[in-house]
Amino acid sequence: MRRGYALGSVATGTFGTVPGLLLLPYLTDSLGIAAVVAGFIVFVPKAWDVVLNPIAGRISDRSSSPAGRRRPFLLKGGLALAACFALLFAGPTGPPALAGAWVVVWFLACATAYAFFQVPYVAMPAEMTLDYAERTTLMTWRVAVLALAILLSGATAPMVVNAFGGEETAKGYRFMGAYVAVILAIGVYGAWRGTRDAREHRVETAAGSLRDQLRLVSAMPDFRVLLVTFVLQAMGVGAMLGGVAYVSDDLLDSDAASTILFAAFVAPALLVTPLWERYAEGRGKKSGYLIASGFLVVGSLVLFTARADHAVVVYLAAAIAGVGYAGAQVFPMAMLPDVAAHDAATSGENRIGVYTGVWTAGETLGLAIGPGLFALALAIGGYVSSTDHTAVQPDSARTAIAVGFSLVPAALIAVSTLFLRRYSLDDLKAIREH
Repeated sequence: MRRGYALGSVATGTFGTVPGLLLLPYLTDSLGIAAVVAGFIVFVPKAWDVVLNPIAGRISDRSSSPAGRRRPFLLKGGLALAACFALLFAGPTGPPALAGAWVVVWFLACATAYAFFQVPYVAMPAEMTLDYAERTTLMTWRVAVLALAILLSGATAPMVVNAFGGEETAKGYRFMGAYVAVILAIGVYGAWRGTRDAREHRVETAAGSLRDQLRLVSAMPDFRVLLVTFVLQAMGVGAMLGGVAYVSDDLLDSDAASTILFAAFVAPALLVTPLWERYAEGRGKKSGYLIASGFLVVGSLVLFTARADHAVVVYLAAAIAGVGYAGAQVFPMAMLPDVAAHDAATSGENRIGVYTGVWTAGETLGLAIGPGLFALALAIGGYVSSTDHTAVQPDSARTAIAVGFSLVPAALIAVSTLFLRRYSLDDLKAIREH
């Protein structure tokens, strides 16, 4: 059950990574779209999920399918996502207005399909087990697979673009879109098939309208502080992802640096994720989340040194941030089911889908705002968009890349810990046990 459920992270990790990593440079450097407009294009379709995800959660809450409350959505939504993603990079390359419109339409379609996969998928752990520690174990498996998926897709997608693109980079992006679509489909089918025997502890679906449920969910203080923390950190990670290609090309002066930098950030999760689980068992999830966030802040700050003659330091800094990133995935993913299940046990009503709908909407919004902030930094720094990669960037643009890639994420993550300190559910659990 644990491994089957974890396979869904192949889809969430891939779709959460590749657009954030490649869509912005595709728009600015392949389609020649200005940085501010490109940032808007990246932001708007994902912002749509802020509206859609709670609706998707409510729909899955009310599902009465004999195949399970959530599972049917995994297959339908996930396969639709794979098809839409292949089309996202298969459009015209000009004029820029037409090319940009194509991206908006199909990215919006991707976001819609993803909502109906991601929200039911994230809701499942709260119904699969009632055990506090077991949810952490589920998330440990999930984050391990998530790290592998991010590493595979994030490291190989740029390689596919370069291998098949040559001077005609749009061709490489088309091959990449088809390649990533296959990865998405494999993960979706694996999660659907692998959870066929999972238990489902059903709670009565909450009465009232979606607006009523959203009001009740937003009134939960632990959920509010956890959500704000996670969204701020998603914004920081999104800004870092959006900057990888620019740091590699303009600061590290190496095509291979993109893959190395990304691997340095993600690979530590494969080693430290089980250690974070052990920490949670002995010290609690909130404490672990705070420490993991500290690693993220320190690593992000050191990344400001990104220059070709500091490459080793940059890769080590990315690894430090990666240690924190692993924990910053394990802990909140394990804490969200705790909050939702605590509410269900207290009220006797199932609002788990609404919780996860709001949660995933916030995550998606954060991952959309992050590249938007990075694009804004590029615009302020005077970044020169082009279609042939021959533009010479001014020093102000290079500084803007470094700031958007390092200092902006560090500030966002540091601020998030101020909210996290107000989370109390771990403390309440300790009181009950003693």
